[in-house]
Amino acid sequence: MPNPQITKPITTIVQHIREKERSFPGATGDLSWILSGIALATRIIQSYVRRAGIADVLGEVGTENVQGEMVQKLDLVANETILRCLGYRDIVGIMVSEEDDEPTIVKSPGGAGKYIVLFDPLDGSSNIDVNVSIGTIFSVLSCRDDVDESRGALPHCLQRGVEQVAAGYVVYGSSTVMAYTTGNGVHMFTLDPLIGAFVLHTDDIQMPNVGRMYSVNEAYYDSFPEGVREYLTWAKSSEGGGYGLRYIGSLVADFHRTLLKGGVFLYPPTAKNPSGKLRLLYEANPLAFIAEQAGGAATDFKERILDKQPDALHARTPLLMGSQSEVDRVMSFMT
Repeated sequence: MPNPQITKPITTIVQHIREKERSFPGATGDLSWILSGIALATRIIQSYVRRAGIADVLGEVGTENVQGEMVQKLDLVANETILRCLGYRDIVGIMVSEEDDEPTIVKSPGGAGKYIVLFDPLDGSSNIDVNVSIGTIFSVLSCRDDVDESRGALPHCLQRGVEQVAAGYVVYGSSTVMAYTTGNGVHMFTLDPLIGAFVLHTDDIQMPNVGRMYSVNEAYYDSFPEGVREYLTWAKSSEGGGYGLRYIGSLVADFHRTLLKGGVFLYPPTAKNPSGKLRLLYEANPLAFIAEQAGGAATDFKERILDKQPDALHARTPLLMGSQSEVDRVMSFMT
């Protein structure tokens, strides 16, 4: 078997961010410092994921998180890894994790700690034991300068998605892939295990405007809103042309496929969860930011995700996102 040849220059994620920053004269380098910390943390996490059947990181720890979900051992490893890797970045003031009840205040907001990092340390962790792709999702906000500091960290954190300064995700699959945006397109990197760095894979990704695939857990079909049921019936009919169903059950993996292949991802409200189930601040907002930057769309079936005002740290939302034309198609059934 011939050895693969390197035919183009290698660009690491840190180099890429710095090159992009040079296009903006006022850039401080802050985001490259934060994203390099996230890249370090996710490289460590992927090493645990790769050794999950060998190291003692499989299974539950016997407790529930703030979401009421059973905590996996690897959840705790991932959470602690990100907290440690970002806690030493002196510009990070607040960190918000899916696994923690309250924000972690690293430095006083408004002082040296200028940024908030919100993250789901290990999305899809219920799939760890069966070797399905899982991931990390993150969002970066600037601390507000109009907040009464006596009110604590919460007012800084409850910002709309449109105010994000960066967002991204990492998929731990057959390869480890990171995608990020700072509001100037979406860029994707693959972890090269030989050199231990994320290397540029695709610059300025555009989501296909049309994709004849939908991704949803149809087990809840009877509990979906009428418009969603009508869309699903149409998508499977001869009139709709027979859309294909692709559903992994890991949000970050399902979104990654939708970003690359087009189509639509649906997590509608149900009778049991009328306000939705996905977390707005550190799941829906960062992925919606990426979707829009790649030419797609994201809504809660009523309004744009990035315009939603969160009212709680772990606020939930329904989510519909994907190719612009496919999102529009679903919304045409919502009356």
